[in-house]
Amino acid sequence: MKPQAMFLPLLLSLTLIGIATMAQEQVPKPPVAKKVPKTTQIHGYTVVDDYAWLADKSKRDPDVLGYLKAENDYAEALMKPTEAFQKSLYDEMLARIKETDENVPYKMGNFFYYTRTEKGKQYPIFCRKKGDLKAPEEITLEMNKMAEGHKFFSIGAYNVSVDGNLLAFSTDTTGFRQFKLHIKDLRDGKIVENIAERVTSVAWANDNKTLYYTQEDPTTKRSHKFFRHILGSDKHELLYEEKDELYNAYIEKTRSRGYVLLVSGSSTTSEVRYLTADNANSELKLLLPRKDKHEYYIDHVGDLFFIRTNDQGKNFRLVTAPVSDPSTTNWKEIIPHRKEVMLEGVECFANHYTTLERENGVRKIRVTDLKSSQSHYVEFPEPVYVAFLSQNAEFDTTKLRFNYQSFITPASVFDYDVRSKDRDLLKQQPVLGVYDMKLYKSERLYATASDGTKLLLSIVYRKELTNDGKRPLLLEGYGSYGFPYDVNFSSNRISLLDRGVIYAIAHIRGGGELGKEWHDQGKMMAKKNTFTDFIACAEHLIKEKYTSADRLVITGGSAGGLLMGAVTNLRPDLFKAVVTYVPFVDVMNTMLDASLPLTVGEYLEWGNPNEKPAYDYMRSYSPYENLEKKAYPTILVRTSLNDSQVMYWEPAKYVARLRTMKTDNNLLLFKVKLDPGGHGGASGRYDRLRDNAFDYAFILGQFGIGK
Repeated sequence: MKPQAMFLPLLLSLTLIGIATMAQEQVPKPPVAKKVPKTTQIHGYTVVDDYAWLADKSKRDPDVLGYLKAENDYAEALMKPTEAFQKSLYDEMLARIKETDENVPYKMGNFFYYTRTEKGKQYPIFCRKKGDLKAPEEITLEMNKMAEGHKFFSIGAYNVSVDGNLLAFSTDTTGFRQFKLHIKDLRDGKIVENIAERVTSVAWANDNKTLYYTQEDPTTKRSHKFFRHILGSDKHELLYEEKDELYNAYIEKTRSRGYVLLVSGSSTTSEVRYLTADNANSELKLLLPRKDKHEYYIDHVGDLFFIRTNDQGKNFRLVTAPVSDPSTTNWKEIIPHRKEVMLEGVECFANHYTTLERENGVRKIRVTDLKSSQSHYVEFPEPVYVAFLSQNAEFDTTKLRFNYQSFITPASVFDYDVRSKDRDLLKQQPVLGVYDMKLYKSERLYATASDGTKLLLSIVYRKELTNDGKRPLLLEGYGSYGFPYDVNFSSNRISLLDRGVIYAIAHIRGGGELGKEWHDQGKMMAKKNTFTDFIACAEHLIKEKYTSADRLVITGGSAGGLLMGAVTNLRPDLFKAVVTYVPFVDVMNTMLDASLPLTVGEYLEWGNPNEKPAYDYMRSYSPYENLEKKAYPTILVRTSLNDSQVMYWEPAKYVARLRTMKTDNNLLLFKVKLDPGGHGGASGRYDRLRDNAFDYAFILGQFGIGK
């Protein structure tokens, strides 16, 4: 075969993403990573990893950085002919955003707090006004100035003392989610103290000078130490250290300001300690000792603790207990366990409490009066939506603030009167230009898994839909950690919908859409259900002629990237293209390295591969190990060098090996954010939008759409 002829299938693929003008001799060759075999003996297996060298934890190996840069250069070269399209997408997405904007202020103490943005600036500005909204503005944090000289900048904690004078805030300048804690005096704007590195959570005592914080281990990033610190002193008193490597520790303060809570938890078990916020030197008390697979969480009103517990069922029930003696003998049930309803959370106020419940995949908000015990649900207009509580800093109030949105309805902030049931729309996310909600339709579909389980899908599209199998469709999934994949509004997504793309979410097992059991059926030794569920959802969409295999692109990130790798190995014929973000694809090597962040705690999600049965099962689906000599779809892989949750070398190794295994000429592109960036990519809003435009140009190109 002539060298030019070898490029013909590649040129056809390039044409599909709008690259019709690139001359054959100009098509660059993909990078080739060197092979340095590393042999490991485990559980009777001899494992050879040719690309283990890419896992350079110092990130300074010139060969590693050279390979990553070569992949970036290759991706940029192949996508260069789409630059005008990317610019067009960026401009239209930016045109929908109100660049100079302000969110709804919320009251806390004597101040109203809010953030606002200014046109041309990457980051929000944190502000407040004293007394009422007509008062002069006070800037508490100007992120844009703070970010000067940094290619990445993020705020973690933002916690104001009770008297409103001091701000505890934390910053990350690398994307590694390693936050430094600072104290700013809001009266004169000066940083009065730099508290500690690697801080994960913060709470003030009521004396306005005592600070509690938790700190993570520098290597594993497990949050495990709980400190008390009096401002101005050199003493950082260690009150508790969580020794169990399966557990993380974090703190929060009750809305009542009565207690500071220390929660120690794994993914299956928890326990709570508490101390009185009014007495900075109060004793740290344990509410109930941990018991395997018992989770409980508490809140406070008056002389009662409200305890959400799964002691009688996986989906939790709600009990109360007197603060004076909260032992189980004094527990009083107020909401029983319900098999069909997941009790996701409880928020207590002076005269009512609010529960967040999920039924048939949909979040509900329930309000109960503390005096009468009468309950009602907040009503919502659409069958498929997401609603969650917003900033509710005040304890003694009849107002409940929540955010409501759907595929079609932009994010909307409401104040809801829990007595009259009246609601005030305070703000709906502006969508500038022409956006008519009536032009779009959202549906809930049902597919059937290979074992007969009913699966949920949520889809949205422009209404002029004919089920002829010709529509392009972007299918997204996650299915891990019990996290529900809620529908949400995205003004960026309009750029897909208006070009005829159907967008869908597969609510597969391993997630939390249908309660704890839904999670349990998609983890550990049942993890493969997640992958076969996603395939069943894709097959359903094809069978019902929403799309076809040559018009179907799939996407997912992190554990959703594991999903992408697994289903692509299982059914590469089912998908036109795959877009995967920070993908967890090197499962075995990561889960065998206990020094890596998150590894040990995740034994309860994936299994412990040091045990042979778990090793065998995980190895049977791990994307990296299961790459084969066969044809694969077109694939775009994205990651960040400073990602602390899925290390950059997982996708790097995956791409390097896939290049040697794939027998097709479909595109395989690998984009690495070498500048500081984290698990979520870039930190600046304009930078994120440019990345989004790149991805959309790639996706739309697979559908033959180039303008």
